[in-house]
Amino acid sequence: MALISANMHTKEEKVAAFGRMLDVLDTLREKCPWDRKQTNESLRPNTIEETYELCDALMNEDTAEICKELGDVLLHIGFYARIGEEKGEFDIADVCNRLVDKLIYRHPHVYHPSQIGADEPRPLPYGEDGEAGEFQKVTGVEQVLDNWEQIKQREKGGNKTVLGGVPTSLPTLIKAYRIQDKARHVGFDWQQRDDVWQKVHEELGELEAELAKNDVERSESELGDFLFSVINAARLYHLNPDNALEQTNQKFIRRFNYIEQHSIKQGRPLTEMTLGEMDELWNEAKKQGL
Repeated sequence: MALISANMHTKEEKVAAFGRMLDVLDTLREKCPWDRKQTNESLRPNTIEETYELCDALMNEDTAEICKELGDVLLHIGFYARIGEEKGEFDIADVCNRLVDKLIYRHPHVYHPSQIGADEPRPLPYGEDGEAGEFQKVTGVEQVLDNWEQIKQREKGGNKTVLGGVPTSLPTLIKAYRIQDKARHVGFDWQQRDDVWQKVHEELGELEAELAKNDVERSESELGDFLFSVINAARLYHLNPDNALEQTNQKFIRRFNYIEQHSIKQGRPLTEMTLGEMDELWNEAKKQGL
């Protein structure tokens, strides 16, 4: 994983590079037939693809690919901002300024030093609705996250409900984690994390009972409950279930590829191998650390 650059850039160089990207994007939007015809709707599928490609690079800890894919995602951000500017709705400066304003507002423990170390809850900075809230004394990460959720609900145009900020289009596993995490910030959580295992075993028992009845609809419902409880357990033990599952996916691919490669060497299709033979090769791959 070689570094992209031996030296990090100054702030002035970073600003210049950002401006250069915007200049090139403006030129392409005006002179390239493909770039000129793009809309929010046409770009959306590509944005999703680029985001997943970035996630792949992050999982592989591939420095060069992370840098490249971040650029691709940044291009899309610039593109959407350029389209917004053409419509007279907003431009990239509005995007940056709204982000910075939001960050400052949601970090009173950093930008309002008088709040640091307060023994009692104190008023939050006033929101756009003119009303102040309260936030906890900040002693660590958990308090920051709890305050963040409270502040978000007080913002004008922000989340009106605790779970309102969870995107409906999130992948289901990540969505389950985010739902549980948001509920936790308002106190809806297990008092002792070990207690979650009783719920996991309970949901597994209910799933097994429905499977025994061959009730597909009920079994699917109970499967969802069981998976939800397992994700809950992962969250309580500070494990990322999405990362964990992807690591297992990659491990399965490596070991199955090992089996397939041996079948090719032997000139035998996988369909002619016995399960015992495949298990043996699987265990070989496992011993080799695949």
